[in-house]
Amino acid sequence: MMRFISILFLTLLAISNIECAAQIASSNQSTSNKSGIITGADQTDKYLPYLKGKRIGLVANQSSIIGRKSSVDSLLSLGINIVKVFGPEHGFRGNASNGAVVGDEKDAKTGISIISLYGKNEKPTKAQLADIDLMVFDIQDVGCRYYTNINTLEYVMEACAENNKELLILDRPNPNAYVVDGPVMTDDKFKSAIGIHYTPMTHGMTIGEFAQYLNGEGYLKKQCKINIIKVANYDHDMPYVLPISPSPNLNTQQAVMLFPSLCMFEGTAINEGRGTYMPFTILGAPALKGKYSFSYKPVSIPGMSEQPRHKDAVCYGLDLRNYDVNKLRKSRQIDLSWLIELYKAYLDKANFFTPGRANQDVSAFDLRIGTDQLRKQIIAGVSEANIRKSWEPGLQKFKAIRAKYLLYP
Repeated sequence: MMRFISILFLTLLAISNIECAAQIASSNQSTSNKSGIITGADQTDKYLPYLKGKRIGLVANQSSIIGRKSSVDSLLSLGINIVKVFGPEHGFRGNASNGAVVGDEKDAKTGISIISLYGKNEKPTKAQLADIDLMVFDIQDVGCRYYTNINTLEYVMEACAENNKELLILDRPNPNAYVVDGPVMTDDKFKSAIGIHYTPMTHGMTIGEFAQYLNGEGYLKKQCKINIIKVANYDHDMPYVLPISPSPNLNTQQAVMLFPSLCMFEGTAINEGRGTYMPFTILGAPALKGKYSFSYKPVSIPGMSEQPRHKDAVCYGLDLRNYDVNKLRKSRQIDLSWLIELYKAYLDKANFFTPGRANQDVSAFDLRIGTDQLRKQIIAGVSEANIRKSWEPGLQKFKAIRAKYLLYP
């Protein structure tokens, strides 16, 4: 009798899991088919059986969703044993400011340990991986060298390789995959927390493709065993509207699309909208008063920008909230015109580019761009056409390398 009850219970449990998976799949269809694109995470039928019976470590943040629910909640409801969650910059819930150190914690809802990869250690330790059978990486990226999710990806892959752990990547579209542009970083002296890869400023790859690039181009001492759940119905030219903000200051699709062009200003005297609810869609500085009529005042906003540049001062500059980002898609380029324009308009040119490392001729701008050449070209008044011409040899070489690792047209 007890054996019959046990069999009945297990059967009902299996049916319940199947029904739950079906409900999630139905939710996925309703959210994904608007564009035809189906993320790797939304294709639960392709990886759920592989997770069963394993102790799972999940690299995730607020952008990690299955259908309309967080990946953590969804996988737990399907009987997956998540023993740890690893959070990148901005934390597991995505509510920490840029660059803020994030500590380890316990998830109040589930009791799962949340390990910060932007606190005591950027790379998972041997001890942190000891009770994990399989690591899963599910984070939305935006395709820029200076967006730190690809750094986290490398550190996770390195840790998995060293500790003989497999990494399952639930791939997601890159909203800026149409553009491969900017100077290629070629010198170690420009490496920093916002750039450790020898790519252009925008690399045009998804996280899954970038993982193959890291394995294939020798970034790791030992290759990581990876398994990628590809995005369905996707190619690099397809527009993709992010369902969740990937970080606190990329809170609109406009900001996501302008980010590759406007993040350059973080190494200058120009505020790029941090300290407002319009980050990466406006540009300005107090010193531009009289040059531009548009103005705004950056303030401290907890969870977004506590100490924005020019805090509590009125800034004057450009309002790009209604700029047609399709122009960027058509040109397949980062916009350089705003940088050139604001440098010309800024009277105190000696202080336009902010200092970087002490005792080195490397500015904060250089670290973001990956070279000092662009800064020197802007100062010298080199034309945009000639600046772009200087990028071409590096871009063509990188595109040939990139082509080996692409999963999508």
